[in-house]
Amino acid sequence: MKLVKQLFGAIVLTGMVTSAFSADGKPVGISPDLMSIDVTHKGSIVQIMRNQDNANTVIQAFAKTSRPCPPFCVQPMIIAPGVETLGELELISYIQKMEAGDSSIFVADSRTPDWVAKGTIPGAVNVPWTLLAPAKGATTQSIMTVMIDTFGVKLAGDVDEIEIDEAIVNGTVSEVFDYSDAKTLVLFCNGMWCGQSPASIKSLLKYGYPAEKIKWYRDGMQAWEVLGFNTVKP
Repeated sequence: MKLVKQLFGAIVLTGMVTSAFSADGKPVGISPDLMSIDVTHKGSIVQIMRNQDNANTVIQAFAKTSRPCPPFCVQPMIIAPGVETLGELELISYIQKMEAGDSSIFVADSRTPDWVAKGTIPGAVNVPWTLLAPAKGATTQSIMTVMIDTFGVKLAGDVDEIEIDEAIVNGTVSEVFDYSDAKTLVLFCNGMWCGQSPASIKSLLKYGYPAEKIKWYRDGMQAWEVLGFNTVKP
């Protein structure tokens, strides 16, 4: 009986110590040598860092594990040849370069505005996938507008929509678009089950956007939230 009481006491004490350790709140860094970074989001400085509450849990919007497939099917690790898949540290590295003045980088949240309203990654700009997906009503003109006005693509000469459509059919898009000054895009959406950024990427590739200038944060907002990173809302 004495031994049982001692063991019970040790278990209780261990639980108290563990609880106290959690309550103390050990620092939660991004990496061993990086605690946070500052990024300009819509004209204001925002700090990207992880939630410092050791007991923090993911928000309800990303707690669901089993969404119907189709359409919410698991995405491949490589979305297309030449398109690089990024993890969180690589994404943050691009954000740092952008914050340091590299205007050739553009981080795009491909989700629809209703999802963006729940929170997005600081430094990202919402470019809904519906603006680039013909299946959702996007036209050659609307896709051209996004590519030219937002992504830095230029027309190669005086061409119109009909010539661009013909170039897409003939596989000669390099003759109608100039991608020399096009931005390096970092696209993401809700996560490894989300098809929104993949749809944007596939459409851009169809229009000749260089694969090496497209980066994909595959795990998206669900992984960002699971890791306790902060978000900003419109």
